[in-house]
Amino acid sequence: MNDTTITFDKLTISQEDFIRLVQFVQKNYGINLIQKKHLIESRLASTIKGKGFTSFSQYVSYILNTNNPKDLEVLLNKLTTNHTFFMRENSHFDFFRDTILPHIEKTKMSRKFLSIWSAGCSSGQEPYTLSMILCDYFKNKPGWDTRVLATDISMNVLNKAKEGIYLKEDTKELPQSWQRTYLVSVNEEQCTFVPKIKNNVIFKEFNLMDPIQFKIPFDVIFCRNVMIYFDQPTKDALIQRFYKATNAGGYLLIGHSETLNKENCPYQYLMPATYQKKQTTSTVKKPGIFNSY
Repeated sequence: MNDTTITFDKLTISQEDFIRLVQFVQKNYGINLIQKKHLIESRLASTIKGKGFTSFSQYVSYILNTNNPKDLEVLLNKLTTNHTFFMRENSHFDFFRDTILPHIEKTKMSRKFLSIWSAGCSSGQEPYTLSMILCDYFKNKPGWDTRVLATDISMNVLNKAKEGIYLKEDTKELPQSWQRTYLVSVNEEQCTFVPKIKNNVIFKEFNLMDPIQFKIPFDVIFCRNVMIYFDQPTKDALIQRFYKATNAGGYLLIGHSETLNKENCPYQYLMPATYQKKQTTSTVKKPGIFNSY
């Protein structure tokens, strides 16, 4: 194998070590870094020095041989970009409010619970937005369990999401009625959500490469702008797992910059980035679901 190197800040990664690290990350986390050699070198240089290693080779061998959870978390945080913002791809939220929720309300009236998953929730903007939509929609319809499951592979962003503190500047795109009703000031620059919005979201660490073994299927899965890091076989396999974990008639929403393999996609295409599982007459499981997440 060619052992050519690229110099960056006096640390270089050989082609052999680069491939070893790329294959490890892709196998375990689905993230494809084959085009990210410069990013790997630049973002990991300080970590390598901080750990006392003198070369990428030492660091890569350490990561692959020890599988230390804390070091793996640092690695993932360094190599992934958790960029998100409120009201991103807003048409999805309109469709959720105007089409999906009326459909769920009609089909689940006797049980009054929803199962909604924000997969790859990053720092929490998406699940908190869903929580506000749900609070608005069901405010005069008592008895509904509207909690949202929000997962991410990174505990770093999950901790930020659980804290739920955001710059006021970053919440200015939220509707004024939401800002008045659901936001409270922390200080001059920061704000957070009222308890009923924060408590409506359950955050949990989850690797999308793992089997999806939640005890109930989902009515809606939001997995937006996550699969852009995956190669096609990884995406295809994840879609199949999502499909098995989706209720009949349930929905999958992905990022508008993402595409699914039309030949292998089991969902029905509704409109860009929006899919639905065919409706059947299968029985929906009983509530009490969030004790199982």
